[in-house]
Amino acid sequence: MTSYQELYRDGHACERWTRLHPGDTPRVPYVTQCLGKAEGAIVAASDYVKALPDAIDRWLPRPLTSLGTDGFGRSENRASLRDFFEVDAKSIAVAALAALAQAGTLDAAVVKKAIKDLGVNPEKPNPATS
Repeated sequence: MTSYQELYRDGHACERWTRLHPGDTPRVPYVTQCLGKAEGAIVAASDYVKALPDAIDRWLPRPLTSLGTDGFGRSENRASLRDFFEVDAKSIAVAALAALAQAGTLDAAVVKKAIKDLGVNPEKPNPATS
């Protein structure tokens, strides 16, 4: 995404227009046009706070898994930041697989195997509360 804020504004603008023009063809938010028929999991991974992608999930066809950072002070560099806040490649892969399993399109055993194979520690303290 280039701008969650713009997608948020567009979504609300479409809702407002539709609300004020009953009987006309509803306007469809851009993010819905892009992802409305997409298959699979929808995962947003960002070096910004998770609240940004969460702001647009109402216009998506299925639940959004948001991965993001809620600060930088605990990390020496971007790689450390992404590892700490679970926004690195292995965390993105596990998030996508877990979303597919929650949707019933993938067996949970595949997620468990990926967690083990990728070396993800499921008992690690939650970085959002640490």
